[in-house]
Amino acid sequence: MAVAAGDRVSRYRLIDKLGEGGMGVVWRAHDESLDREIAVKFLPEEFADDPERRARFEREAKAVAALNHPNIVTIYSVEEAEGHFFFTMEMVDGEPLSKIIPEDGLPLERVLDLAIPLAGAINAAHERGIIHRDLKPDNIMLAGDGLVKILDFGLAQFRQGLMSNAAADSSATTMRREEGISGTLRYMSPEQIRGEALDHRTDLFSFGVILFQMSTGRLPFLDATAADALASILKDAPLNVDDVKPELPRQLSRIVARCLEKQVRRRTQSALDLRNQLEQLKHERVSMKEKYGPSIAVLPFVDMSPERDQEYFCEGMAEEILNALSRIRGLRVASRTSSFRFRNATADSRDIGKQLRVGTLLEGSVRRSGGRLRISAQLVDVDEGYHLWSERYDRELTDVFDIQDEIARSIARALQVTLTAAEKGEIQKTPTRDVQAYDYYLRGRKFYYQFGRREIEFALQLFSRAIELDPDFALAWAGLADCWSFLFMYSERSETSRQQAETASGRAIQLDPESAQAQASRGVALSLSRRDDEAEKAFETAIGLDPTLFEAYYFYARHCFVGGDLEKAARMYQQATKVFPEDYQARLLVAQIFEELGRPADAEAARRAGIEVAEKHLELNPDDARAVYLGANGLVALGEVERGLEWAARALEMAPDEPMLLYNVGCIYSLAGRIDDAVEVLERAVANGLTQKRWFEHDNNLDPLREHPRFRALMERLERSKS
Repeated sequence: MAVAAGDRVSRYRLIDKLGEGGMGVVWRAHDESLDREIAVKFLPEEFADDPERRARFEREAKAVAALNHPNIVTIYSVEEAEGHFFFTMEMVDGEPLSKIIPEDGLPLERVLDLAIPLAGAINAAHERGIIHRDLKPDNIMLAGDGLVKILDFGLAQFRQGLMSNAAADSSATTMRREEGISGTLRYMSPEQIRGEALDHRTDLFSFGVILFQMSTGRLPFLDATAADALASILKDAPLNVDDVKPELPRQLSRIVARCLEKQVRRRTQSALDLRNQLEQLKHERVSMKEKYGPSIAVLPFVDMSPERDQEYFCEGMAEEILNALSRIRGLRVASRTSSFRFRNATADSRDIGKQLRVGTLLEGSVRRSGGRLRISAQLVDVDEGYHLWSERYDRELTDVFDIQDEIARSIARALQVTLTAAEKGEIQKTPTRDVQAYDYYLRGRKFYYQFGRREIEFALQLFSRAIELDPDFALAWAGLADCWSFLFMYSERSETSRQQAETASGRAIQLDPESAQAQASRGVALSLSRRDDEAEKAFETAIGLDPTLFEAYYFYARHCFVGGDLEKAARMYQQATKVFPEDYQARLLVAQIFEELGRPADAEAARRAGIEVAEKHLELNPDDARAVYLGANGLVALGEVERGLEWAARALEMAPDEPMLLYNVGCIYSLAGRIDDAVEVLERAVANGLTQKRWFEHDNNLDPLREHPRFRALMERLERSKS
């Protein structure tokens, strides 16, 4: 006898039909005795006299009633009344999972939030000897209170007693073979399609299909037609999650792939294992954003230009965006020196994020052809690999500054960082409006950071050209000052060079007193002029403007060392190491200071760390003579004299007339006890333009030479040069 809305069956008043399937019809009903809404599932009338159907219907009720789990629908009673056979269960208001999965899948966080309790519910059923056999998104309900519930155990197989641990083995007890195929084809395991005896691992295959669909929005097998689906499940390798969505973690892809193994013995062996794997994935992906707050690293953009000759421009683009983001108070930005070491890196985003301690990465590419630019940029969430934002710009070269501004603003919006009016103005500030001047500047910086005398001279010419085109270009003036300072310190110690450095740095500060780079350049120039108080003020200002600027700490430390303030020099070198952990220079230089301060353990630790970093650096930059000679000094100081001298000889072969290199090799020879050799190369260093008298005075590496006649004569010569 059919039922209709308004009918009463026993004490239940039927309200509306919720669904209908092969094993029953579900109604929303009101329990008038307990005054609550429930769901009532009726065995279809045509099956009431079928012993097999009735037994299966009753089996579902018993199976679910045996469970007590928050993520499995609760059975209240099994009843027969007025010619109807039915059971009552909790009313779950919400939507089926099938209706909330978007075309491209759910966010990873949401996938894990749903999958972990579902795996726990399946495990609870399996421990009671119950196999669902029809797991699919339509049978999973998201309740209004946020709980996820597994419904419809109509095809469940049930065995009394707890499933033994042996069930996890390939020899596990299996349920009896059913006649025909029961279930929903696209979520069936291969053994279920073949009508073979089943054990609990058939549910794990079905759950793998659901997990794949939640993650990608797609099914892992062909599903154009039922025949396609059947053949694909039996024969085809499933798609990989990370092939469909490369931004998803490989660990998730591996978890899903294990669930979808066609051979039962190779499949994940229990729902408990599956839940643990998912929980581990969630635990490992503790949000970098929560740990570090709003934070970003800007990686060098990739050169996609036809000639592959725009690396300097790509780095400049990234650096300008980095500088703009650094002006946002609520955003922590990794330093240039830290970020740029990942140029052409093969590490995945999570590894880079961990090393730089940031929650997001900005990646991009530049294609420059004539006066046209194509710039692509994407903001990547380190935790999940998702693109939080991406954009492509096809513009004229003259629009480059507008593009940088747009990217910085888009990043602030994506990270939900509120900009003040002042910060908005700072982001919009451009270093120059002359694109050709900007190009010269970027080329100049590329040469400058190679720290060779020939490269510095190239950089000097390029900065000068930039200033000719735009006399108000503050960063170009700062670059010019840095070049003159370098030449004064390491090449031609002429009064003209020192004055040029001071004049250029003063002009940079006049044009942009809020530029950390300009303030650091000013600090170096003032230090060379022995205007110590003013130099310290400039360095402190640079650090205040940009606490991640490596050069500010590094050159401040050198200033303090030359002035004899070893305690402060050590602190500045240590801070330089903090903002740029991959720098070998500060580690190896501070070791010498620790030794002089009577801290031998700290000196040894710093040297060992510095040599390790230098070796890694030299693997990628084998021609970096500075890394070789500073490493050589550290080795000799640690007692590895022979190896240190080999490194020193290697450095001399690279640049036999470089004055700074000669000075450092002199220090190495002095430490190694080769006194005459040490004095000889120091004489060559001075002859080639190095006349930093205060270095000779304060460098304890040179203590063994103090009484040597030629060294004393060399010091008198430096005194006469009025250094």
